[in-house]
Amino acid sequence: MDKKEFEQPEMLEIENTEVAPVQQPKEEKKNETIESIEDLNQLAAELKEAGDKKHLFKLAEQYGIDKEDVEDYLDGVVEEFATLLMAAVGKLKHEGAVLGLRGLVKDWAECVEQMCTDDEELCKAVLKSDRKLVECMGRALKYAFENKAKLNDDIVKAAKLDPPIYLGVPGKAELKKLITDYYMK
Repeated sequence: MDKKEFEQPEMLEIENTEVAPVQQPKEEKKNETIESIEDLNQLAAELKEAGDKKHLFKLAEQYGIDKEDVEDYLDGVVEEFATLLMAAVGKLKHEGAVLGLRGLVKDWAECVEQMCTDDEELCKAVLKSDRKLVECMGRALKYAFENKAKLNDDIVKAAKLDPPIYLGVPGKAELKKLITDYYMK
């Protein structure tokens, strides 16, 4: 993280007397790139120390962290802003909500969340700024289209549809491999 917070100020001159300038933040901290749980907790600590509750709550929203958990952090009930699992699953839930996931694709996203509960390295990968749920879901959809197969005509007729119908959906094992390949590369 860039530790430099302020630009070099210009000195104002009033009647040959130098006046200390008002320093303006170079960049708002909320725009920093988060690459790990350590980065997230460090940024939260800096926002807490600065008394910037507004951006702390905004950060929590982006990582799916409950307002109650933020209040606990602010009140000193908990020392860390987030755990690794909390941040990874929260980021996935936030990205899924932004995408408006429903049905099968929502199930795929929930599979990523479930896999995080069993895999610390996957949680770390999910937090990387270059890893996005939309890309992972896109890969799963592409796989589905590339691997479609003709459904049994009796099943199609039972659905009151006209054969032939082709469908491709990755099974659980294929989906887990797609998720792992995307996030862990």
